[in-house]
Amino acid sequence: MTTPLSDLPFTLAALRDAYASGVTPAEVMTEVLARLEAVRDPAIFIHLASAEDLAAEAAALGAFDPDRPLWGIPFAVKDNIDVAGMPTTAACPDYAYAADSDAFVVARLRAAGAIPVGKTNLDQFATGLVGVRSPYGVPRNALDADIVPGGSSSGSAVVVAHGIVPFALGTDTAGSGRVPAALNGIVGLKPSLGALSASGVVPACRTLDTISIFALTVMDAHDVFRAAAAFDPADAYSRPLPAAPMPAPSPAPRITAPDAASLIFFGDDVQAADFEATLKTLAEGGARIDRVDFKPFYDVAQMLYDGAWIAERYAAIEGMMRDRPDAVHPVTRAIIAKAEGQSAVDAFNGFYRLADLRRACAPILDAADMLCVPTIPSFATCGELEADPVTPNSNLGTYTNFVNLLDLCALAVPTGPRSDGRPGGITLIAAAGGDGVIAAEGRRLMEARRPLLGATGNRTPDTPNRELPDLSESEMSLAVCGAHMSGLPLNIELTSRGARFLRATRTAPCYSLYALPGGPPARPGLFRCDDEQGTSIALEVWAIPKEAFGDFISRIPAPLVIGTVEIEDGSQVKGFLCEALGKRQAEDISGFGDWRQFLERDKIVMT
Repeated sequence: MTTPLSDLPFTLAALRDAYASGVTPAEVMTEVLARLEAVRDPAIFIHLASAEDLAAEAAALGAFDPDRPLWGIPFAVKDNIDVAGMPTTAACPDYAYAADSDAFVVARLRAAGAIPVGKTNLDQFATGLVGVRSPYGVPRNALDADIVPGGSSSGSAVVVAHGIVPFALGTDTAGSGRVPAALNGIVGLKPSLGALSASGVVPACRTLDTISIFALTVMDAHDVFRAAAAFDPADAYSRPLPAAPMPAPSPAPRITAPDAASLIFFGDDVQAADFEATLKTLAEGGARIDRVDFKPFYDVAQMLYDGAWIAERYAAIEGMMRDRPDAVHPVTRAIIAKAEGQSAVDAFNGFYRLADLRRACAPILDAADMLCVPTIPSFATCGELEADPVTPNSNLGTYTNFVNLLDLCALAVPTGPRSDGRPGGITLIAAAGGDGVIAAEGRRLMEARRPLLGATGNRTPDTPNRELPDLSESEMSLAVCGAHMSGLPLNIELTSRGARFLRATRTAPCYSLYALPGGPPARPGLFRCDDEQGTSIALEVWAIPKEAFGDFISRIPAPLVIGTVEIEDGSQVKGFLCEALGKRQAEDISGFGDWRQFLERDKIVMT
């Protein structure tokens, strides 16, 4: 290894290369402790493993094993997630207990070769977005000590932003895995609900909680997600959601953002300008940006600390609130105690209201591959929190609170400094199961902007184009030529089932294309014809999980069918074709050679 370990950026790729060159996990653990000592922030960790224990963990790994995806990788764990042999406090000394086993996700990461180094500080009982509600002190923001570190996963974000560990686990109920990431200039992944088991996690709102992942790069966050994700039958809220390799980014994703009238920045004009600049970068990368009134999402966000969900927080610590209320942080206690004046009727009325709002949000979500919002509307300083411990916290959740209630996944992406030097960033949001889709777009955005990685001084690395993995045994390829293509209305039927984009190509020159009657959405029909009568038609090839294929095709209406499509290189793939009766009252559009080109014609005609 030519780079000294002390100068090595702690990304997964850099550490893997270091291990391949002969560096040992014991050396890396020593470097972790040295980096922590250099930062001199005793509030990052509530519990830190001893040097002796870390050396023993490193030795237990044995010889370098590149087949274990996280071999020798140190990581930190928010202190509401169990790690065997370490105390779990949830930032409340009176609540503390000794964990005798790992949380399900921690066990998965250990099995992949990762080593937990300690338990990080948090807003007590994961209630807060500011990171200052802890009896164990306040971790300093890694970039600006005047700014709050963000919560509730404060310590986890700060330790990654300093480059002390490559990744850390947090939790996310209202934005606790995204807000601290934005405030510290790193990546924050809030996975689809149920993709990561909550077994061994102290709940905040059990129906909404998910373990989150902080990392320096999108690729690292996604790699950790894939290692951690698995169905857990012991967790009633676990779901067998796909955790496939990161797909190629869509060539033309449909991205919806709040319109100018509904954006909220609380007077932060610099944040407003930075957000518009990021949307421009996304558009330059091929995205089609749509702007909509975001009021339905704000209405959902306001519900998180009302009715059923504040009562759910109360249920999580009912014994503490009843028997030892003085042991609860005063701000946390005041928030959760609101549940004492609520009834079951209030809770059900909240559920009904949320169902109505979900229906109002659905058309916006259905029309997009993903949403793009500012992660935070503005910044909050430690001084502002001392003067008002509630309002700045509420403001920070403007663009995060609705995500969990609507069963969405989200990725906070750093975009580089704003014009005033404070960290810029956005969040990409997709339907449950779309973790890979937003990761691919987030990676493209980071590589376009090349921001510094937290407070490390290292810039987003140049990453070679990784060959897309071959189809796994659990996948099959599928060719689409119409509304299921990237950026078109039915693409979500693929992405929501864990499908990943492979490539854009064309058919062999023996097909015709027709615009079928009916809709919306408009659909084409692809017909095989005599070679001398046909032409080549644009299409995309996707990898779709075999277990999802049956459900997918069950929703395909006549006259469309699944058959064998010949590609221009002579290969064959399953794909959409049309029965002969589909030509009745259909328009032959073969001359366009591309469904998107035909749609552009119709757009011109309509205008």
